[in-house]
Amino acid sequence: MAPTLAVSFNDSSDITDFVLNKGNGVKVLENVKEATHQFFRLPAEEKRKYLKEFSPSNNVRFGTSFSPEAEKALEWKDYLSLFYVSEDEASAMWPAVCKDQVLEYMKRSEIVIRKLLDVLMKNLNVTEIDETKESLLMGSKRTNLNYYPICPNPELTVGVGRHSDVSTLTFLLQDDIGGLYVRGNNDSWIHVPPVSGSIVINVGDALQIMSNGRYKSIEHRVIANGNSNRISVPIFINPRPSDKISPFPEVLASGEKAVYKEVLYSDYVKHFFRKAHDGKKTIDLAKI
Repeated sequence: MAPTLAVSFNDSSDITDFVLNKGNGVKVLENVKEATHQFFRLPAEEKRKYLKEFSPSNNVRFGTSFSPEAEKALEWKDYLSLFYVSEDEASAMWPAVCKDQVLEYMKRSEIVIRKLLDVLMKNLNVTEIDETKESLLMGSKRTNLNYYPICPNPELTVGVGRHSDVSTLTFLLQDDIGGLYVRGNNDSWIHVPPVSGSIVINVGDALQIMSNGRYKSIEHRVIANGNSNRISVPIFINPRPSDKISPFPEVLASGEKAVYKEVLYSDYVKHFFRKAHDGKKTIDLAKI
């Protein structure tokens, strides 16, 4: 199976009508893109309220680059990271300018996420997603509002360095600017052009581990742009921090040898964030 998929939500499509409520799917996507622009248009002092040292919640974080403490050169990106705990907390703590639009985007996307996971699990001989497996697959969710401002010297930096996500799945909404690349064969980089009304879906490291490598997380990057501001809005579907992930028993039932050991998901994520982006090296932590 390809590690990057595209799901298109056009007003006339059956999947939009079914999943996103009678043709309103594109409106939901456009609303969250506009809300992202509105947040980054706020005065600097308003955005600073959500910096790590000032934010009212650890689950709401405004920042720059990826891991500034570990990077030799900062990535050309600002972001607002919103970790979903409950609708009540989100309503109280998330910025007013974008919280309703992000919550609607997450709510509507969950139906697609569940249907896709059902298909992916059946291919692994997992016939039922019980409470335990649901926690492992999608026990926690986070949305980022990403902003890539015009870069005066785009050849000297990157928007986001090459990496794979630590998620189970990532649902990525792009604007119409472009700049996302995935690694292809022979170390080539393939542009993923934006398509209006579409979502790009990436397999993440957690699903690679739980599938024992049958599904592969995709290495990707974003180039800096010298002409236009760019935004993107990924939803990261993850295990819970307290979950231990390893290949599913159903995958190994036929005698297949485990390629990955059991790891505490919070340890895996901490390992990812304590270093600069470095391709797919994070997954080495879980290899046997």
